[in-house]
Amino acid sequence: MNLTRHATSLWFFSFLFLVSSLTVVYAQKASDYGFIKGTNFQEDVVYKTVDGKDLVMDVFFPDADKLKAENPWMVFVHGGGWAGGHMDNIYRTAFVGTLKKLVENGVVCVSIDYRLAKAPVTSLESAIDCKDAARFLLKHAEDFKLDKENYGVWGGSAGGHLSLVTALVPDDYFPGDKELAQIHPKYKCVVSYYPFTSCLNPDLRPNSVFADSTLFKRLLGGTLEEKPELARLLSPTEFLNSDSLPVLLVHGDSDKTLPIINSQYMVEVAKEKGADVELLTVVNGGHSFSGDISPSQEEIDEYTTQFILSHLK
Repeated sequence: MNLTRHATSLWFFSFLFLVSSLTVVYAQKASDYGFIKGTNFQEDVVYKTVDGKDLVMDVFFPDADKLKAENPWMVFVHGGGWAGGHMDNIYRTAFVGTLKKLVENGVVCVSIDYRLAKAPVTSLESAIDCKDAARFLLKHAEDFKLDKENYGVWGGSAGGHLSLVTALVPDDYFPGDKELAQIHPKYKCVVSYYPFTSCLNPDLRPNSVFADSTLFKRLLGGTLEEKPELARLLSPTEFLNSDSLPVLLVHGDSDKTLPIINSQYMVEVAKEKGADVELLTVVNGGHSFSGDISPSQEEIDEYTTQFILSHLK
C-alpha cells in the first residue's frame, strides 16, 4: 500500500517555523518505517465534515495473526502549538517507538487531525473534534474491529493538553457532530507528553510560551478575562476527581516551552482530590525530549507502552 505523503516545501517549513516556535510542521513518508509495511493501514478515513472540510484519521491495525474481532485501541492527538502540526507527527521520535510497540501488542492505533486554533476557530473546536473522533470510532467499532470498552487517548505538547481535555472534561461541554452527540466515550487511560495543564493557575506561565498572554487569544479566541468559562473548560487539571481515569504524564525537567511545573501541578492536585495521576520525569529532557535524557527514549517507549497495556488488557 502506498503511504507516501506529499512533503511540504522547505521554504514553507522554514517560514512557519519562524512564525511560531510552537507551530511544528512535520512531513514524513510513512513508508520510511519498515514496521508499517507489514501492518494493515487505512489512510485518511473521514470521521466528520465541518464547513465543507473533511477531518480525517489514519488507522494502524496489528498484523493479521494478532488482529481479533475486537481489539483495544488508542487515539493519538498531535501537537503543534494548537495552530499547527499534523497527524503524521505520530512518526516523530517521541511517539513512533510507542506506536510500534502498541501495534505489535495487538492495539489498534488511530492518529487524528482536528481543526487548528486559527481565528475564528479556537481550541474549543479542536477539543470537540478530538471527542468526535472517538465517538465516530465507537459508532463504527465493528467496522474497525474495535473493543467498545478498552481504549484510551494520548498525545504530546498541545496534543497532550487536548488529550487530557478529551479524557477528563465532560462531553456535555463539547457538543459536536449531531449524529455522534449521544455517544459518550469512557476512556481507560490517558498518556500526555509535556502538556499544558491549566489556564487558571498563573504560576504555570512564567518562563513558558504562556508568559506572553497573547497566546491565550489563539487558545481561547480572547483574553483570560474575556473568556473565563472557556479558560476553565480548557484546564484539564481542574476537572480531576477521585473517579478520574488513570493518567500518565511524561515530562522533561529541562523543558523551556511548557515547563515541567505543568505536570507537577497536576500531580499535586491529583493527590488532593484522590485522582490517579503519575509523572515520569525525563532528566535533562527538553520539549519533545531533546537532549541527553534519562530514561532513554527507548525506555520511555517501553514504560508508556506497559502503562497503556496494563489498562487496556
